[in-house]
Amino acid sequence: MVPMPEQSPPSATHDVTNQPPPLAPYDASADAALLEGLRREGAGWAEDDVRALGLRAGGAEAQEWGELANRHEPELRTHDRYGNRVDEVDFHPSWHHLMRTAVAEGLAGTPWADDRAGAHVARTAGGLVWGHTEAGHGCPTSMTYAAVPALRAQPDLAKVYEPLLTSREYDPGLRVPTEKRGLLAGMGMTEKQGGSDVRTNTTVATPTDEPGVYTLRGHKWFTSAPMCDVFLVLAQAPGGLSCFLVPRVLPDGSRNTFRIQRLKDKLGNRSNASSEPEFDRTVAWLVGPEGRGVKTIIEMVNCTRLDCVMSSATLMRKTLVEAGHHARHRSAFGARLFDQPLMRNVLADLALESEAATTLTLRLAGAADRAVRGDEEERAFRRIATAVGKYWVTKRGPAFTAEALECLGGNGYVEDSGMPRHYREAPLLSIWEGSGNVNALDVLRALGREPGSAESLFGELALARGADARLDATVASLKRELAAADQLSARRVVERMALALQASLLVRHAPPEVADAFCATRLGGDWGHAFGTLPPGTDLDTILDRALPA
Repeated sequence: MVPMPEQSPPSATHDVTNQPPPLAPYDASADAALLEGLRREGAGWAEDDVRALGLRAGGAEAQEWGELANRHEPELRTHDRYGNRVDEVDFHPSWHHLMRTAVAEGLAGTPWADDRAGAHVARTAGGLVWGHTEAGHGCPTSMTYAAVPALRAQPDLAKVYEPLLTSREYDPGLRVPTEKRGLLAGMGMTEKQGGSDVRTNTTVATPTDEPGVYTLRGHKWFTSAPMCDVFLVLAQAPGGLSCFLVPRVLPDGSRNTFRIQRLKDKLGNRSNASSEPEFDRTVAWLVGPEGRGVKTIIEMVNCTRLDCVMSSATLMRKTLVEAGHHARHRSAFGARLFDQPLMRNVLADLALESEAATTLTLRLAGAADRAVRGDEEERAFRRIATAVGKYWVTKRGPAFTAEALECLGGNGYVEDSGMPRHYREAPLLSIWEGSGNVNALDVLRALGREPGSAESLFGELALARGADARLDATVASLKRELAAADQLSARRVVERMALALQASLLVRHAPPEVADAFCATRLGGDWGHAFGTLPPGTDLDTILDRALPA
């Protein structure tokens, strides 16, 4: 008789070892740079709320909402069963859970109705932690936040809509705006023939017999969040390019003409619907004077640019936490990844970049908050520093996210890890609200037209004078470069402005080990061309203990 082979346990080949446990639940607010910046920029009173939101953001339920909202993408319904045009966008329930929490936590328009100093900083800090769930729903909350100061150019409209845009009530569904508990706002600027060159817009605004009321005809190329209640739209009026308020539903309850031709099939940000709407005798109300559309809507753009910086910093922090968690629980070649020198170099380098981005984000939020309260010096600083930060921090996002993904190896390349979703999201933030070139040129424009901008920037840098020789040398050379700056050198100059600004903030506010490593590499040139090339002698332990506490 032939002997039977020895039987293995039925599941022996299915045992899983040397894999990290799920990250969730974790505390998304466990970030020293974030909490220190929150206090420093005048919103320490919000720390308990931010910490509570961080625990919720890192919880298993909220993390699942983010995954489901991206797995089940929004769907466009152009017509109902009878053939009537409805132009509705349907979302998975997880999207509504995310939105409801974000609005209730004051991440939309609420700060404009909050008289406390630091209200806008508190919102930014909330975004830095709640963004750990997913990024797409940050688009409508950001535009709602940004719409309020632009709408104030037309006080009669602001009186009606601002209380609803600043509400903490998420009230989805297309109904008469004034009958809802809260509103969301979108924006429609770009068209297919123009893109960022909004002055080439061909949408036409025709005055009606009623003062301030127009009808629009045109086709917008990229209008995010078409399920919002109202939109700020640019169109050509008789007096030139102007800004208009367009509601989805008119005061009499009828649908305004807002034909959604299609939803964009985007690289990332897929939980959020972005659309091409067509206007045809669409009713709109003028916001601000005719011919001043760009000046009116630029207030909205300044706010959304800050949110681009915030979202990039959030993405950096989220992927760093993911990479650190994996490295702590994964072993190779006889040791934990986290304990191996080269992996520690990579993680510490990413931690430096993340802290610099977070610190700058909160400084910009502080400037925005103080500018709203009448501080003219902070207004000038905000004007130039937001464009500088938008250019640089969002540019760093894709390379950062790719390196964090690589820390997980092949596991990071698999959709289940969540890292591919973060990687696809990263380039958006450099494109939205003006690409790199647009922002770099905007910085030069501000320097040329608003002399106070340069003074405010160098005034900020002067606060760190004498603390680090490499920073002092950078600032001195930057002054010379700005005198000869032109379009060809715009990116180079703005990059150096951003690095000097980040370094000055870290020199003043971060531990010496963090500031020294940043200045040695980003300013002193003792660095390679990829993350993980910090020089010998860098205090990796202090940097990692601060960024990724056990």
